[in-house]
Amino acid sequence: MSFEMPVEKWTAAANTVTIGATAAEGGTRTSVVTVGGDTSLPFLHFEGAMPNRPVIAMEVLDVAPAEWATPMEEAVGDVSGDAAAWARKCVEEFGADMISVRLVGAHPDEQDRSAEECAQTVKSVLEAVGVPLIIWGCGQAEKDNEVMPRCSEVTAGENCLLGTAKEDNYKTITAACMADGHKLLAEAPLDINIQKQVNILVSEMGLELSRIVMYQATGGLGYGMEYAYSIMERTRLAALSGDRMLSMPMLALVGSECWKAKEARTGEDTAPEWGPVSERGVAWEATTATCFLHAGTHILVMWHPRAVSIVRKTIDSLMSQEA
Repeated sequence: MSFEMPVEKWTAAANTVTIGATAAEGGTRTSVVTVGGDTSLPFLHFEGAMPNRPVIAMEVLDVAPAEWATPMEEAVGDVSGDAAAWARKCVEEFGADMISVRLVGAHPDEQDRSAEECAQTVKSVLEAVGVPLIIWGCGQAEKDNEVMPRCSEVTAGENCLLGTAKEDNYKTITAACMADGHKLLAEAPLDINIQKQVNILVSEMGLELSRIVMYQATGGLGYGMEYAYSIMERTRLAALSGDRMLSMPMLALVGSECWKAKEARTGEDTAPEWGPVSERGVAWEATTATCFLHAGTHILVMWHPRAVSIVRKTIDSLMSQEA
């Protein structure tokens, strides 16, 4: 008896977004990334098109982490205090598609770095690598409203992805993106209705929907991943069903969430039954990232180079349409 694969057809597609600008486009990037455009659920090539593969951004911080898990410290080495050198290592040695710069040093409870200091850090990373950038503030609304416009200004024309616009703090960063030609990262706290509302708010300011990427706050394996997965899946289904306000590509923070987990950090002297600490965090991050791929994530922000290598091979396999 022959078997016929059941095929579900959808009426719409996820938006396509390109990040980065080459010299021909007025920027200095040596490569760009294009994500989205899916007309089916992830990797169901028999149902629809998935024209652009998911990409991996590696995250660098503007200050050396105060508490660095041993495997991460060993992987990154002595460049953790130099964002430009760290970014260069992520691209040249680890093969990152993008660099995500997080300006944690701007937070008033950290080093309270000025907008100009943050802008110079971003500029140094921009000059050190040729891949597109994601630029994050420190997460404190008032300070981000000082820092992000200046970072947007020094990267004008480079078509970066700036984050994040939130329901109660979106106007300043949206205006900066519009003025300087960037894409916008819209954030919501694991709530599909709030995510839609943020997208509506920024679009009402005049930002095209094709310039928005969504970030639903994500958790690592064992710490909210299942709920994040369900929100992402519902968002993708809404996009495929024709909801324009939920049709944007999705991003997930993987590395920073996973390396918070005690299972990834605790030493073998404390929990010998958990196995080698050098393997646990890598597995934790790679597993989380793989789950989010199947939920519909287009951009994974990761930390450990071995986890990145594992997930890259997974993407290669999933994108293959060979029987």
